[in-house]
Amino acid sequence: MKRTLALALVLGLACSVAAAPTAEQKKAKEGLRELQEFIGGWKGSGGPDKPRPGPRDPIWSESIDWGWRFKGDDAWLVIAVKGGKYLNGGEVRYLPAKKVYQLTATLADGKKAVFEGTLKDEALTFERTDPATKQTQQLKMNIAGDGVRFIYRYATRAEDSTVWRKEYVVASTKLGESLGKKEAKNECVVSGGLGTMAVSYMGETYYVCCSGCADEFRANPKKYVDEYKAKKAKK
Repeated sequence: MKRTLALALVLGLACSVAAAPTAEQKKAKEGLRELQEFIGGWKGSGGPDKPRPGPRDPIWSESIDWGWRFKGDDAWLVIAVKGGKYLNGGEVRYLPAKKVYQLTATLADGKKAVFEGTLKDEALTFERTDPATKQTQQLKMNIAGDGVRFIYRYATRAEDSTVWRKEYVVASTKLGESLGKKEAKNECVVSGGLGTMAVSYMGETYYVCCSGCADEFRANPKKYVDEYKAKKAKK
């Protein structure tokens, strides 16, 4: 009996240690928090990336939704695109060892394409080289309009060229927001971003920024409430 109890305690301690997030997981999550302003729903339109589109140039409506996803201590961002002419969505992870962001994009034809990029001067720039054509492909994303505009551009560069060819641009506005001064709002209890959805625990109301954070909060409410209150107490 004593031997069984001792074994159970050892196994319990091992599980507890294994459950603790690694340094890499912590760095990955912190890296993704740099993209917190992207989180939420966006509605806009796309077209050729040039000053004056012509009357016959293709113009389309597009909706984009950014959100968090969690599996244990692993965290990443997901992008869902509806109506996109070139991009259907993707997943974004931060790779601490390389200090880069990785985008696994789902293109309009259903194929996957893996980009890597960095965040510099408030712009997230992804690039990849197409193995078949040796063409460099670039996706550049940024926030504008005091946080209520999300814009991304796609450009290409031939193998032996230094000139980027602008292909298309999508400009969108955050759902429920308008251009102008942004008011102070609630903080997401999970990610630390802008809280837009109410959740409750032990009779108290908290806020989360997306459905992924809402699911994570409901699965681990005490963990996030304790962390949130501890952070508030330090301020």
